[in-house]
Order: sequence, then structure tokens, then C-alpha cells
Amino acid sequence: MLAQQLLNGVALGFIYILIAVGLTMIYGILKLLHFAHGVIYMVGAFAAMIGMMYLHMHFLVALLFAMAISALAGMAIERFAYRPLRGTHPITTLISGIGISIFLENLFQILFTSDTRPFPASGIEVKVLQLTDTVSLPNTKLYIIVAGILALALLYAFLRFTKLGVAIQAAAQDIRAASLMGVNVNRVISATFMLGSALASVGGVLVALTYNSIFPTMGTIPGLKAFCVVVLGGLGSIPGTVVGGLILGIVEALSDGFLSGMVIDKDAIAFVILIAILMVRPSGLFGKNIEKV
Repeated sequence: MLAQQLLNGVALGFIYILIAVGLTMIYGILKLLHFAHGVIYMVGAFAAMIGMMYLHMHFLVALLFAMAISALAGMAIERFAYRPLRGTHPITTLISGIGISIFLENLFQILFTSDTRPFPASGIEVKVLQLTDTVSLPNTKLYIIVAGILALALLYAFLRFTKLGVAIQAAAQDIRAASLMGVNVNRVISATFMLGSALASVGGVLVALTYNSIFPTMGTIPGLKAFCVVVLGGLGSIPGTVVGGLILGIVEALSDGFLSGMVIDKDAIAFVILIAILMVRPSGLFGKNIEKV
């Protein structure tokens, strides 16, 4: 049972990683907690549903369509909700992000109702891979793990070997210095929002496929947990986000498997353990300690 729950936790952890990577990149550049990021996860799932149900797309084409729609949505949020407020008090941008999140959730409830609906048939046959006598893995969860690893590899290659990727790293180190060196900061920030939103949409589509359900508020809890992953791993640290996502996913899976009879919800257990870790290391696992003056 332990091996089974560890495997489930890894699959769950990669969902959190796909959402949280965009958050940590945005924070690394703007020092902004993007509270509208969780709703992008939902937008991606609904975009894939629309592509498959109404535009008759193949699942993989619908996934690319969802990534494109989510990337555009992320760019629009940055352009109209955050850019006009750049340089103001952080609370102002935080409230703007929360407002956008509430607006989009209510808009989708008006368009699609608040009821949970099944995800369209993808043509992918759900199979259970029997790894050992006691350990099995649905192929949909395997797709999540593979997609997470592939997304991280492509993100690393993008940041390491492209001019825009290097510009994003430069802006994350010092946005003002990068601007003085000729980096188009607005272009870099828009690209970061687009990239992070596309990755979050992959997580939303794969979760909708795995659990065969989709609803307008489906991004609320995963979005909050993605913030926990970012804080746990260290604000602005992509390696920390990967480790933090796997830790949170495994902890949640273990609590669900071994503490299912307790009154405390598994989500609460995950947050309690997160708080305990942060009490020991407030800067997160890979975050930099800030010296007090």
C-alpha cells in the first residue's frame, strides 16, 4: 500500500508542479502573487471540452487548443489587470488578481452553470497498468507524469537555449538592470504569463481526463495548493517548486491512504505539514534567507 500511495502522490505532485511553475516564474520577475492563476487551470479544461465537444477536435489537438486559449487568457490578465497597476502597492495587484479570478469563475458559471459535468470522451481507453501484484497505475496518471517530465524538460531547454528564455532569467535576477541592458521587460513578462498559463492548462486538461469531471470552481483548491508549493519550495525557485510539488503530492496521497478514517480532511493535513516545514525553514527549501536590517 505504501508503494501504491507513493506512486499516486508522484502523479498528484506533477499536477501541482504544472500549476506552480508558472506562479514561481511570475513571482521571480514581478514579485507578484498571481491569485488568478488557479482559474487558468479551469479555463484550460473548459477550452479542451469546447474543442472536443463543439469543434470535434482530437484530444491532442484539443490539448494544444486549450494551451493556446489559456496562454492568451494569461497574457490578457497581465495586460489589463496587472500592468496598469505595476509599481503600486502589492496589495493593490493582489486584490486585482482575486477580482479577476472571481469574475472568470462567475462568468463560466453563467455560461456553463455551476454543475459538475463529465469530460467529453477522448477516444483514449482507460487502462490500469499492473506494475506488481499490489501496485497498479491507470494510464491517465502515467500521462500526467510523462507530461510533467516533458514540460519541465522543454521549459529547461527554453530558458537555457533561447534568447527569450535568457531574458526571462535576467529579468528574474534584476528586472531594472535587465531593462537598462535593453531587455523588453513588457515582452518578457507577457511571455512568462503565457508560458505559465499554458503549463497550468495542461494540468487542468489531464485532471479533467483522469477524473472525468469538470466544473467552474475546479481551479480554486489546486490554485491554493500551488501557492503552498511555491512557498514550500522557495519563492522564485523552479527546482524548489518541483521538489515542493512532489512533497505535497506524496504527503496528500499518504494521508489519504493511511489517515482516511480521521475527521481531519486530507487537504488540511497537507497544509498543516506545510506550516510545520515553514516553521523550521521560513524561506522554503530552496529559498534565499533574507537578512533583517
